[in-house]
Amino acid sequence: MLAGPIASLYTSVETSIGRLLVFRTAAGIARIAFEDEREDVVVTQVGACLNKAPVRADAGLKHEQQSLSAYLSGASDELDLPVDWSLVSGQFRRRVLQELHAGVRRGESVTYGQLAARAGRAGAARAAGTACARNPVPVLVPCHRVLPSSGRLGAYGGGVHCKRRLLTLEGCRFS
Repeated sequence: MLAGPIASLYTSVETSIGRLLVFRTAAGIARIAFEDEREDVVVTQVGACLNKAPVRADAGLKHEQQSLSAYLSGASDELDLPVDWSLVSGQFRRRVLQELHAGVRRGESVTYGQLAARAGRAGAARAAGTACARNPVPVLVPCHRVLPSSGRLGAYGGGVHCKRRLLTLEGCRFS
């Protein structure tokens, strides 16, 4: 898919939770940015991390656009896009996000403490929270499914309204 001097491609997708910027490398989706993140800033950050400026390629990322649009409109229950973990720093953060991606299914939720324990560090709820807050691929790696121990919504990078919308779409109960 990507070869030679191109490190990543990116596009924007209009969805029910707003415009998303989606960055793909040869390994998979490396970054998803919400509409409140400035495109020029995110492009620069991704380029710096990958040592090569991303190339805008709307036509080259139709599959990713269609998959995200279908999932976020409720037309599909599956969001099966590969993840490139290269923008995740730290072993524990990566374990937390990989556990979240693999182990917390649509319609389910976990607390930060439960997620930390599942990632091998019981008692590290705050560190799990930091991993979720710095998740470079929200929606695809569903940090919206992680709730504080109070059972309330808590914070979310795309905003609480976005987290509520995603959890409602997936049929997850919350207070």
